[in-house]
Amino acid sequence: MVGGGAGAYIGGIHRFAARLDNQFDLVAGAFDVDAARGHAFAAENFIAPERSYDDYAAMVEGERGREDRIDVVAICTPNHTHYPIARAFIEAGIDVICEKPMTTTLEDAVALHELARSSGRFLGVTYTYSGYPMVHEARAMVARGDIGKIRVVQVEYPLEWMATGIELQGNQQAAWRTDPKKNGRGGSIGDIGTHAYHLAGFVTGLKADAVSADLATFVDGRALDDNAHVMIRYEGGARGLLWSSQVAIGQSNGLRLRVFGETGSLVWHQEQPNELFHTELFGSPRVIKRGRDDLAAETRARTRTPPGHPEGYIEAFSNLYQGFAEAIRARAEGREAEPKGRDVPMSYDGLKGVAFVEAVVDSHEKHGGGWCAPRFA
Repeated sequence: MVGGGAGAYIGGIHRFAARLDNQFDLVAGAFDVDAARGHAFAAENFIAPERSYDDYAAMVEGERGREDRIDVVAICTPNHTHYPIARAFIEAGIDVICEKPMTTTLEDAVALHELARSSGRFLGVTYTYSGYPMVHEARAMVARGDIGKIRVVQVEYPLEWMATGIELQGNQQAAWRTDPKKNGRGGSIGDIGTHAYHLAGFVTGLKADAVSADLATFVDGRALDDNAHVMIRYEGGARGLLWSSQVAIGQSNGLRLRVFGETGSLVWHQEQPNELFHTELFGSPRVIKRGRDDLAAETRARTRTPPGHPEGYIEAFSNLYQGFAEAIRARAEGREAEPKGRDVPMSYDGLKGVAFVEAVVDSHEKHGGGWCAPRFA
């Protein structure tokens, strides 16, 4: 692991997720920009002293020559560091699991995707919400035509945690997220809007033709948006609406997806993740619950507990890690991946996310909210 040391929320989530299915061992790391603090964290987590590194460059060199070198590295650092770290490990022949967004610029995203593809290395991107079982059930239902041709997609991701200027009060997570040099061009749209965009595309299979965006910064002094409204025109005529906000008071993690087709609709809410709401044309709404035996194979492959025993965020994140492990093994063994290793977010998904942010910001800044086409969809 690079980054994710003491006090780092997402680093802990990665470690929980990686360990849950006994697919990974944490054996090496460069955990902190403060090397002494990183070494102390490594010792607390039973990392051998010789495999606790001052920085990622030392880790690349140290692991490259070992017979028991690491198989894969998890990158849990601020956005602006993803590209150089991922590139260094891929060039050293080591697979990568990277936090989103994959990079802060489209140029870097293209280069990293091409490097992963040409080298044959695995590059997974942690779009967490595609790990939920009922998200896969929604995807399977759309693919089967259960709601007919899609007409409208609405996805929102409102949060309240940055409703005030906490970045000025010592909150380091907020500080780098509001710094264009570290976060990239998009604020809320890059941080959580990319999650919403990926979720909508993952479930529906639709590709964006163009976006029209209105970005706002409500907290005085911020250099990046903390609220975004984006209209989306999808291939085939469907229309989309995406809202991301870091200033929506009362919203803890309100990610919600609604998909409306010619013959039915689907609704999924991250805060009620074990249920998928399906309504047929002229029919009564029904609730599809996780854990049933008649759900899609991809759904069952990501289900861990019996019906009525809730599964949530950690399990969804671990489903990504379980899928990454299966995809890596299947590639090495020259076989087709089992269901749990299919449809995992990889480098092209990361590239699409960065292209979406680029198009959104261009729409707002350069075209006054006019339509702008993402270069990759």
